[in-house]
Amino acid sequence: MKKSLLALAFVSASGCVLPALAQDSTATSPDTSGNYQSGQAVGTGNWFVDGSVGRAHVYQGPYDDHPTTYAINGGYRWKVGQDMGLGVEAGYNDLGNFKLKNAFNSNDVNLTSQRHALRGWTAGVNGRIDVYRGLYVSGRTGLYGWHAPGLQDPLAGNRHDLGKVSYYAGAGVGYDFNNHFGVGVSYDYFHAAKSGVKLTSDAASLTAEYRF
Repeated sequence: MKKSLLALAFVSASGCVLPALAQDSTATSPDTSGNYQSGQAVGTGNWFVDGSVGRAHVYQGPYDDHPTTYAINGGYRWKVGQDMGLGVEAGYNDLGNFKLKNAFNSNDVNLTSQRHALRGWTAGVNGRIDVYRGLYVSGRTGLYGWHAPGLQDPLAGNRHDLGKVSYYAGAGVGYDFNNHFGVGVSYDYFHAAKSGVKLTSDAASLTAEYRF
């Protein structure tokens, strides 16, 4: 599943090397056809901001919980084809507080009252394809700089919270009501592991996006 998700995200976003912004000087008029940002010329772009809320799943060893997750994201996306947009993005997410359950496994230890958190920033690329009159599929991937306050790095001393720069990937579907606003559902995978502690999580979310 993880390999398939990464492949989908890379295929959707791999073409996001700054597209040419200038139109062909010999063209008599810009190409404004297609379903993605209809009426907008190919080669132009838009700033965007989106927010999401959903449910995460932490499933590593003693960590097994389903906290509520929040995220905000923004960036710039170019119309690179009649039905396709490619862009860059940066954001911040809170994958929620999760419980540590029976950390010693073989002993009957109740640690459910202790809660830990996973938060981080994202920076990467994204792609979107309009498949039919506003209905789109999307993909994203990039760097995930995560931070786990309350969890100490055993290799760095007691004064260091656990954290590292890793990666994320995601895919989604949704519907654009017009050139400025759309909603969708997405699945994202966030890799987070260091010093023998594994907090890797996935999240299913509802997302709303506004384009300027």
